[in-house]
Amino acid sequence: MKTVTDFLNSNECLVIAEVAQAHDGSLGLAHSFIDAAAKAGADAIKFQTHIAEAESTALDTWRVKFSKEDATRFDYWKRMEFTEDQWIGLKEHAEEKGLIFLSSPFSNVAVEMLERLGMQAWKIASGELSNLPMIEKIIQTQKPVLMSSGMSEIEELDNLTALLGQNKIPFAVLQCTTEYPTKPENVGLNIMTEFRERYKCPVGLSDHSGTIFPGLAGAALGMNILEVHLSLSKDMFGPDVIASVDTNELKTLVEGIRFIEKMRANPIIKDSMAENMKSLRKLFTKSIVAGRDLASGTVLSMDDLAFKKPGTGLPAGGYKNIIGKKLNKDVLYNHFFVEDDFEA
Repeated sequence: MKTVTDFLNSNECLVIAEVAQAHDGSLGLAHSFIDAAAKAGADAIKFQTHIAEAESTALDTWRVKFSKEDATRFDYWKRMEFTEDQWIGLKEHAEEKGLIFLSSPFSNVAVEMLERLGMQAWKIASGELSNLPMIEKIIQTQKPVLMSSGMSEIEELDNLTALLGQNKIPFAVLQCTTEYPTKPENVGLNIMTEFRERYKCPVGLSDHSGTIFPGLAGAALGMNILEVHLSLSKDMFGPDVIASVDTNELKTLVEGIRFIEKMRANPIIKDSMAENMKSLRKLFTKSIVAGRDLASGTVLSMDDLAFKKPGTGLPAGGYKNIIGKKLNKDVLYNHFFVEDDFEA
């Protein structure tokens, strides 16, 4: 199984299926997402590790008030928690399915637990890029860092990438728009190119559009990473469903990305391709043929000619070369002209 580092050092896009809280606190549903992501062809599955007491307070406010069973957002984060043993089970399941297991931490306690799990790289959510104590703890692990940039200004990204560089931490920066769903005009694919030039690092897209289109466009631009929210169905419950692709869309997206990668990896030289197509060309192109029975001695005019498949005779494009020539033999209708048919 390829690692995150393998992808960062290759031209193949790492496709991450983001579950976030779509499991709604159900361990069984979380395991179902692993099966679905693997079946769709994703390379990695990503969760979010929330530990309410370590990251939140009663003052934590809702982005979208959707839950009918949680009085506060703190209560919601509490309900989203899994035990360490449950996280171990999810990681083992993911790896059995050939998926890289990732989970974004939202506290130092979460970093410590995920490090005990042996997670191979870190995905830092855009809201955590200013959480320097947690970033410093992540740096101590010396593992690659993938960061979303959704709510950060360039100065913050400059500072963080410099800090990672100083500590020799491999990193990638993902363009991300914190809008659910993201409108086409706000996806910002151009920013990936700017990140690549500015930070000299792998780049990607954390997509919240709820469609496959930005991912395909990003693949055409050579992105290294795509993170896309996954829903088992568009009818599922939760605030992120509207910004997610379903399992069938993910399968199509992965197939499309791999198709695009093969195209990009195999640039075509037009004349070489034409040379390879010469035999096939004869099936599609036309030859100059007799438009009627013609007697020996006929001086050919345009009215004597027709242009028909296959292209195994004199090519139709050279018809002017035989206008005015005299036949040295009788020819029948549909005769394919050759140079020996004419007087010298």
